[in-house]
Formats: sequence, C-alpha cells, structure tokens
Amino acid sequence: MTAATVYTTPGCVQCNATFRALDNAGITYTTVDVSTDAAAVEKLRKLGHTQAPVVITETDHWSGFRPDKISELAAA
Repeated sequence: MTAATVYTTPGCVQCNATFRALDNAGITYTTVDVSTDAAAVEKLRKLGHTQAPVVITETDHWSGFRPDKISELAAA
C-alpha cells in the first residue's frame, strides 16, 4: 500500500530531500511529475499549494521539505 503521493518537478532540490527522507523512514510513495500533468497542477492549486514538492497522504497534505511531517507519517 502506498502511504503518500509526492507531486514533484524535475531538478527540485526539496523534492529530492523529501524522497530521501521518505526512503530513510521506510515510507512507500508514488510520484507525479507536475511538469507533464496539467490536471495534477490544477488539483494542487485547489488545495492551495504553489510549490513543489507537495505530499498528499490519506489524512494530510503539505508542500516543501517537511521532515517533521515525514516523521509524523512514519510514526502513524
């Protein structure tokens, strides 16, 4: 089961940091490249996000590199 979806852009430093932190925490995730998915961009805008990465879980969503949120997700 995938615990999170990470919306990303190519060459995004915060995205790469998020991937490393999720991997280190053992959290499974799928990625969506928003540079090639207009529907994903619209979805994120409706949620109020304007920067990558955006991480969406079953109960939460956030943008940017958030080790605190990743730790919370790992503890759940």
